[in-house]
Amino acid sequence: MTRLIALTFLTLFSVSLLAGCNTMRGAGEDIQQGGQAIEDAAES
Repeated sequence: MTRLIALTFLTLFSVSLLAGCNTMRGAGEDIQQGGQAIEDAAES
């Protein structure tokens, strides 16, 4: 029973970690696009 709980916790932790990484990647891309738009506006 303890092993099942530990395995469940580990699985949930792994899924959360991977979801968090994808979220941060998306946020980074959004920030990069925003910076590019500001740079383009400053050049014109």
